[in-house]
Formats: sequence, C-alpha cells, structure tokens
Amino acid sequence: MFKPLLPLVLAAGLALPALAQEANVKKAIEAKLGAPVTSITKAGYLGLYEVYFDGQILYTDEKVSAILAGNLIDAKTMTSVTEERMKKLNAIKFSDLPLNQAIKQVKGNGKRVLVTFEDPNCGYCKRLAKDLAKLDNITLYTFLYPILSEDSIKKSRQIWCAADQAKAWNDWMLKGKVPAGKEDCDTTAIINNQEFGQKLRITGTPTLFFADGERVGGAIPMARIEQKLNSIK
Repeated sequence: MFKPLLPLVLAAGLALPALAQEANVKKAIEAKLGAPVTSITKAGYLGLYEVYFDGQILYTDEKVSAILAGNLIDAKTMTSVTEERMKKLNAIKFSDLPLNQAIKQVKGNGKRVLVTFEDPNCGYCKRLAKDLAKLDNITLYTFLYPILSEDSIKKSRQIWCAADQAKAWNDWMLKGKVPAGKEDCDTTAIINNQEFGQKLRITGTPTLFFADGERVGGAIPMARIEQKLNSIK
C-alpha cells in the first residue's frame, strides 16, 4: 500500500543534501562577491555551480576555490551553454510589458509582434529602425527609453507629445527630422519606462523582446529578426 510513496521519500532525502550544498555555495560566493546572488544551480558540467549574479553568469566549484567568467561550451554540440541559459534567465513574461506606455505601429495583418526599448539618440537604434521599416505583417511596440543624455529625454517627450507619435518617431529615426512636438502633454509614460527598464536591467539600447519572452540586446541582423519572428507560433 505504501510502496508507491517510497521513491518520493528517497528522492526527497537525496534532494536535501543537494539543496544544503547549494545554500553553502551561495553563502560562500556572496561573501566573495560582497553582494547577493540571484540564483545558484548545478551547471551540469565538471561539478560546477552556475551563479547568476547582477545579470551575468559565473561558475564556481563546491568549495568556491575558483570563480570562472565567460562562455561554457558543450564539447559535444559545440554550443554555448552560457548563452542558452542567459536566454532563459533574461526571458520575461510578455504579458507583463506595459504596452500602453509604448508607441504602437501595425503593418499588414500585424500578427507578428516585436517590442523594442530605444533611445532617440542611439546610433544602433537608427540602424535598427531602417531594418524594422522593411518588416511587414508586424505589430511594433517602441518604448521610449532615454538613457544617453538630457537631449534624449527632451526628444522622447517631444515625440510622445506629438499628434502622431509613430510619424514623429520615424521622421526622426529614419529622416533626421527633429521632433516639433512641445513637451506639454503627460510624459509620465517615459518616466515609467525608465523605471521599468531599470528593473529589467536594460543598460543599453536597442533591447528587443519577442512574443515568447526572449530578450536580445543590440541591433541584430534583419535575417535573425525575421527568423525569430517566423519561429514563434
């Protein structure tokens, strides 16, 4: 009668030492780093522990005798274990994004969805804008995220206060036409974007979010954007 419970009891007994060891590693590595870490898990390679700290991954052994930084490569597949883990750790719940605080553009049927956090004075954002202008059947949400200068804040306010926000944004990013908006509307959304971006540890622009929650930093190639958008069902 009680036999089916036995594997569960044994599994629980085995899990306790593992959890205790992770707790010990966490305490020791935090002492070394002088700051709290977000998570500690077994990396699955060489007995290493994965340490997720300040938006990055480090590795250490159970005695914290060494700390490794950089990509961990799976020798069988020659893929970066670190990059794959970062995708998962940095992924978000897409429904948590406050899309009402973004500039919305719909092209074609709008079925594919892409979110970007951008600074109007970001050169890489302007490069990305040229690629995004070529996309069809897409809904774009652009969060104004001025982090480069006071002028970035001014331009963001002017764009947000424009009668046609999308046109004002595209005119500036694609044509260099300075926004003519007055800054006399409610620009709370921009402040909220800055606070929200900080919570997500967005430190550079552009930062992209796809509908499956994957986060990508930087102006990635158009082909990669298309491939990712088409892979999401």
